[in-house]
Amino acid sequence: MFSRIFSLFLVFPLVLQAAGSGGRPNVLFIISDDLNNSLGCYGHPLVKSPNLDRLAARGVRFDRAYCQFPLCGPSRNSMLTGLYPNSTGILANAQIFRQTIPKQISLPQAFRLEGYFAGRIGKLYHYNVPNSMGTNGHDDPGSWELELNPVGCDRLEEEPKIFSLTPGQFGGTLSWYASPKADALHTDGLQAENAAWVLERCAAQKDRPFFLALGFFRPHTPYVAPKNYFDLYPEADLPLVSGVAEDQKDLPAHALGSYKKEQDKLTDPLRRQAIQAYFASITFLDAQVGHVLDTLQRLGLEENTIVVFTSDHGYHLGEHGLWQKQSLFEESARVPLIIAAPGLAKAGAVASSPVGLVDLYPTLTELAGVKPPANLQGQSLVPILKDPAAPGRGWAVSQVVRGGGFNRMGAAPAVGDNGRRISGYSLRTQRWRYTEWDEGRAGKELYDHDSDPRELHNLADQPEQAQVVADLATQLHKAVAASLPKDGRIPEMSSAVWAPNLTNP
Repeated sequence: MFSRIFSLFLVFPLVLQAAGSGGRPNVLFIISDDLNNSLGCYGHPLVKSPNLDRLAARGVRFDRAYCQFPLCGPSRNSMLTGLYPNSTGILANAQIFRQTIPKQISLPQAFRLEGYFAGRIGKLYHYNVPNSMGTNGHDDPGSWELELNPVGCDRLEEEPKIFSLTPGQFGGTLSWYASPKADALHTDGLQAENAAWVLERCAAQKDRPFFLALGFFRPHTPYVAPKNYFDLYPEADLPLVSGVAEDQKDLPAHALGSYKKEQDKLTDPLRRQAIQAYFASITFLDAQVGHVLDTLQRLGLEENTIVVFTSDHGYHLGEHGLWQKQSLFEESARVPLIIAAPGLAKAGAVASSPVGLVDLYPTLTELAGVKPPANLQGQSLVPILKDPAAPGRGWAVSQVVRGGGFNRMGAAPAVGDNGRRISGYSLRTQRWRYTEWDEGRAGKELYDHDSDPRELHNLADQPEQAQVVADLATQLHKAVAASLPKDGRIPEMSSAVWAPNLTNP
């Protein structure tokens, strides 16, 4: 397990060549996997996240941040290219943008091209979790100078002990295990140690800034964490979602298209165990983030390092009768987003304007003075970092697909698809969520977050909301059109993967 890690460590001094930094800031980019907004700093009454809470206390917390596609691969490709999924052409897992738009400059690649050291630890692009842990997964070699893929006891040693709704499967199904092993023996614990090691060597190279990306695997299934984190959440204290049948009565079929038949096996005790394991995985993740933040502070890097923390998408824990991801409801589309950019904003500020993960690329390049590609579709969040009350774009858009072979999560296409691909798009404004399925032909949804933050009452067919629907539909259609490339066509997939040679950027 450790030999691969140390062999990679040996090549690190060869790639960390000196280059004048000119006082440019470092970037520490941390992303979690399948994390919703169940954090203390977002007001969750139970989940303990002291380290992310302290990061939020010294940065800006974005209260309405949204992914562009609530599935790992499409979301991460969009975020790291600064393009909407319709422009990356990545609408499913197990794909990489080099198969569709091979010459696009990725976010870390843009930093490499200007002399930054760029390294990756863990999952940044898509991985098949847990099977790809310890490998490069569906990665982009041109994005990095260093790739570290540690793998811990949770990958193979403990898999036979994991409970799963579908025996023998772990990644796409609800599965969990309270491990007797210590943090440092788990994959995410090893990744935190790797990050500390890399940061120490970056700190020694004072004349070259770094872009270090750290992709933790938790709380993605299987929810494996040391038992002491499970003990923080007694099952009896965990409430369950109720009223699902009534909630679903006014929903289009596609709104529930991410439902999995295997979830019929869930009893109330199993639901509580799943929630317990998910919360335990979050607090375990938080502890690993804390280790990295402590290292950053210990090395004196904190005041010249932009720290970003986010997730690839949100996650359902029974809301609307759904579990996991790939819906267009708030629980699935919303993500935590914290940006600590020293000297830019009042510590602990909260921004309420809707933003997207697609906005991170132009934000970080502006903060660091790095030249971005001309075709980025996101909008820099620097004005909001300077003034969290700034209005920003005022909306975010997310999408999913149903049927047509694009749904890789195991959810059956909704009735009536006949194998045809159906697109769903959802516009989130400060007050409203408006969703269309197949351009409205297969259903519409409208939720008023001022009075219905749980999105329980679909108002799309209410006569008194007709003008609101019309206005939001116009706004959504413009946003969808703008999400496409200039030629208006979603890029086609190639079986070949092309990556630039950036050994000496």
